[in-house]
Amino acid sequence: MPETELDILLIEDDHAIAKVIALELGHQGHRVALAADGRTGLDLALAQEWNVILLDLMLPFLNGYEICKQIRTRKDIPILLLTAKDEVQDKVFGLDLGADDYLTKPFAMDELMARIRAVLRRKNPPVKNSGHLKFRELELNTQAYQVYFKGEEVSLTKKEFELLTLFLEHPNRVLSREHILENVWGFDYYGESNAVDVYVRFLRGKIDDRFQVHYFHTVRGVGYVLRAED
Repeated sequence: MPETELDILLIEDDHAIAKVIALELGHQGHRVALAADGRTGLDLALAQEWNVILLDLMLPFLNGYEICKQIRTRKDIPILLLTAKDEVQDKVFGLDLGADDYLTKPFAMDELMARIRAVLRRKNPPVKNSGHLKFRELELNTQAYQVYFKGEEVSLTKKEFELLTLFLEHPNRVLSREHILENVWGFDYYGESNAVDVYVRFLRGKIDDRFQVHYFHTVRGVGYVLRAED
């Protein structure tokens, strides 16, 4: 899945469920628009561009099956159905209408996020980056092994460079310490557990402190996120 901020349309008439989903997706750094009935949801789905649509089936005015059918005749937006219906024929019918996946209520938010990542991977297979990554004034060239801030070179060690690359590949996404360890130090890393904290501190010294910005944010109890200043 693209690890960037997503525009997500949530069509759900249960206010409590919609609120929980929207809050969690917002916490993950995504933008969420809500529609509480079928007609409004269809209008929004067709009027704007979305990265993914989360669609309840039992809706006022227009049901999710009809919405899915109409969207699919005009757009190739990933659609994930959310419903209390768990009969096999209901799932098959929804998938045959063009839905990309089907999640039965109640569900865990972790499973919803995994399903979103899965449908986006299928719709948007990963491509190798060009070697150039940019976040605001910060630029990194993976092929030349160079980092610049407003054109001024920043000297980094190999591990600092790899850590910064990971952040730049996932701007605005909270990365857990475990995720960072696995992707920068490797699955077989058995070193000190504070290695991530130490190297984030190094990056802050060489970028945040040096250029008077605040890019590397701590999410207490979780990890770190690269985002613009608060």
